Amino acid sequence: MKIVSYNVNGIKARLPRLVEYLTEQQPDIVCLQELKSSDETFPEADIRAAGYGAVWHGQKAFNGVAILAKGSDPIERQRGLAGEDEDEHSRYIEAEVDGLVVASIYLPNGNPQPGPKFDYKLRWMERLRTRAGELLAEERPVALAGDYNVITNDDDTFSVRAMQDDALMQPQSREAYRRLLAQGWTDSLRTRFPGGGVWTFWDYQAGAWQRDAGFRIDHLLLSPEAADRFVDAGVDKEYRGREKASDHAPTWVRLS
Repeated sequence: MKIVSYNVNGIKARLPRLVEYLTEQQPDIVCLQELKSSDETFPEADIRAAGYGAVWHGQKAFNGVAILAKGSDPIERQRGLAGEDEDEHSRYIEAEVDGLVVASIYLPNGNPQPGPKFDYKLRWMERLRTRAGELLAEERPVALAGDYNVITNDDDTFSVRAMQDDALMQPQSREAYRRLLAQGWTDSLRTRFPGGGVWTFWDYQAGAWQRDAGFRIDHLLLSPEAADRFVDAGVDKEYRGREKASDHAPTWVRLS
């Protein structure tokens, strides 16, 4: 079972690349982020034509998450996170697919920091940790897949100096991520590449792709029951280099 996290950076603009990826790679589950599409304009027909069912939580022009499943319709379990009723951002959706619980996550960026956007990021991470704890208590195979907007270690970026003032790499962001992991989650890509140096994102600016000046912010976390089935993890990097590609590459974990 191949589970993919893919920030598409606008599903309508990137639809040809997404369908291309689904057709070529045939992943079993795909968690999408940054749809930038309302619920009404989500391209369900195109997704179904590619052989996938879907659930989604859209928002016009911003945010938005979805879960796709090959040959079946995901069973939605939850959309949004508890703890902040006034939060209208579409950043979390959770579903069940073939006995696996999977969440698609688009964590707040948090820039500029310090400031209200960074405070919101940290509150959101705490809300995620609360939900993650509830999922662990179910003692089921679970995958939390998404764009976490956290550079977790110094070897997860091309340049510590270039990113040192960014919200993605602040000590508070890293601490919140580690508190999440400490519940008992396995960072699948880190497990596969313990030495780091594997990127999932390359900015459109300053020739970042051409210079391989990227960093790792897309993570797939596994519950103990899912980690027991871990086979491999990686990044389908070549898709970042295609015409009109997202600035993220599809990032994946394979379970038995």
